[in-house]
Amino acid sequence: MLKRTIYSLAIVALIAGCSSGTKLNETPVTDRSGTVGGQQGASTVAPVTIDPTAGTAQGPIGVERIVYFDYDSYTVKPEFQSLIDGHARFLKANPQRRVSIEGHTDERGGREYNLALGQKRSEAVRRALTLLGVSDSQIEAVSFGKEKPAVTGSGEEVWAQNRRAEIRYTR
Repeated sequence: MLKRTIYSLAIVALIAGCSSGTKLNETPVTDRSGTVGGQQGASTVAPVTIDPTAGTAQGPIGVERIVYFDYDSYTVKPEFQSLIDGHARFLKANPQRRVSIEGHTDERGGREYNLALGQKRSEAVRRALTLLGVSDSQIEAVSFGKEKPAVTGSGEEVWAQNRRAEIRYTR
């Protein structure tokens, strides 16, 4: 538990220290309650199956591949820590595997702003993985801004699904 808290604090410190000319919500979120998803005592580490045919598999079995973000934020929320832990363990066990972290935004805002925000989201996930021991050479962080929405339409429910970073295994 102490190790997880230290990792979480290190991630928050790195994200808060990142700066650019684009004004973005940089409010770090720290979870010191020991709860996950509002459930006291819930397990914070998802089980990861290391596939013996990892050269062709799409990543760890049973671990989601999308990290969602709040509006105008690139802070990785505590509820996604087990997802990141699962991918980090898989990547460390399979050093030949590579991932592309694709940052996305909702339709609001200008093109340049959204490209910058999408990049900050993909970089935040990349930093979280490297802090857990994944080699930086295994990760590529890219941004699509608002160009590739997961869901089309308008409204908070749609926008929330488009504010994301997707982990895609490339080999």
